[in-house]
Amino acid sequence: MPYLNDCQEILRRLIAKGDINGIPLAERAINEYLAVTPANARKSGLRLLQEDVLIQRIVVVGNQHSFADTVNAYIETKLADE
Repeated sequence: MPYLNDCQEILRRLIAKGDINGIPLAERAINEYLAVTPANARKSGLRLLQEDVLIQRIVVVGNQHSFADTVNAYIETKLADE
């Protein structure tokens, strides 16, 4: 699960910054995670990422909160594709 942990850390840092310009970086981190993850583990991994994003969302405000919402929405679209 090193790729999951790497993706999680990237998303946490981006959420902490809350800079909307970081959205493409968040999407890329998620896409790169999916690219190296076996198909049978992707959905559960996405759910773990989503859980972590939602936890981060609870403890932040303003731009950081909006950023977390956007990342969560992106994860939702990826979950729907799996």
